[in-house]
This record gives sequence, C-alpha cells and structure tokens, in this order.
Amino acid sequence: MLWLSRISLNLYNFFQRQKEVVQTKQRKHTFMHVNATFKEKSMAQARVLTERELRKVLNFCNTQPHASRNRTMLLCTHMAGMRVGEVAALRICDVLAADGAIKEEISLSATQTKGNRARTVLVPKKLRDELHQYLQQRFGLASLQAVTQTDTLRALFPTQKNPQRGFTANTLCQLFHKLYKDSQMTGATSHSGRRTFITKLADKGVGVRVLMALAGHKSIATTQRYIELNPTVMNRPGF
Repeated sequence: MLWLSRISLNLYNFFQRQKEVVQTKQRKHTFMHVNATFKEKSMAQARVLTERELRKVLNFCNTQPHASRNRTMLLCTHMAGMRVGEVAALRICDVLAADGAIKEEISLSATQTKGNRARTVLVPKKLRDELHQYLQQRFGLASLQAVTQTDTLRALFPTQKNPQRGFTANTLCQLFHKLYKDSQMTGATSHSGRRTFITKLADKGVGVRVLMALAGHKSIATTQRYIELNPTVMNRPGF
C-alpha cells in the first residue's frame, strides 16, 4: 500500500505542476494581450498637437531643469518622427559628424530601433539647429569639433543617474508624460510626437508610402492608424 500512496502522491504533484504551467502561460498570454491593447489604444488616442500647443509645451520646458535637453528630445519626435525608444538610444556619434556639424541623416542600427530593423532618420534644419544649440550648451563650446575627440559612444541625452547610458525607453516615456501633463496637454502621450509628425505631413499631401518610410513602419496600415483626419484639409476643393 505504501508504493501505491507514493504513486498517488507523484501523480498529484505532476498534475499540480502541469496546472501551474498552464496558469503561468495563461497569465503571460493575458498580460501580453492587455499590454498590446494598451499600446494600440495609447497610439490611436495620442493627442496631435497644433503648432501653438507645441510652442506651449516647449515654453514650459524652458522654465524647467534640463530645458535644452528636454525640448530637444521632444522635438526629435515632433520634427523627425522618432520613437521614444530611438531617442533614448541615441549616442553623440549618431548626430555629430567628424567636422563637428550635425548630420542631416541619423542612421539607426537594428539595436536602436523597434523590431531590430535598421533605418535612416532625416533631420530637418530646425532640428539640426536645436541639436547644435543643445550640444553647445551641454559642453560649453562654440565649436563642437572638440567633442568628436572624446567618447562619442556615450548617450546623447544623459541623465544624472546614468550619464553614460542615458534614458531607457520607459524612463523617457515617463518624462514625456510628465512634461505634457504639467503643460496641460491633456491626452498627449509619448506617441504624440510621431502622430503629429505624420499627420502634419499627410495634411501637406505627402503620400502614405513616403510617410511609411519616414516613420520606419512595416506596413501602410500601421502608418494610416497614426494619421488624424483634419476636417479643414478634407473640405479643401478637390479633396
């Protein structure tokens, strides 16, 4: 009878372990589904800012610590359509050329962008000026060529806690959320910069395939979800 009791106990333990495995998988699946749904809703509902609203956010940044750094990071999303994680991953060498000038294109490696897909980001003149001013202020130099002789693999946007690595995608999302909230931009999230960038270009008549390439999306459907319909544009003659 003792051997029978041992068999029964082993079987009980086996089924308990199997039950725990199934429950763990179910919890993981539920978490992933909820997380994916949250991200999709966050992107779809992220507020698209007008020029006036963006100026309000930037003016607020100017009153806060690390003003130049924070406004430059925000403008990387609004003017170049960069993801928050991409901004957090930027290094000095990504934006600074050997002659000390700001690059017109940023080449993001697969490790710096979403889905392990390298991509190129176009940097407009206004954003280049902003980056140049930020680095001048950060290093206290009129010419940035001397910076190229230092460790340019360090973070472009450092933090006090991590001056070498800088922000993570999560900590930068939190900072953006706080900046938008404190500047009273209700509904603005870390996706607002990209949505604003894509929507403004769409309003100017830029084709969706071009928008897809600029945003670094895999499909047109993803890009279309970022575009907020503008009634003023829709009412134009010939629309």
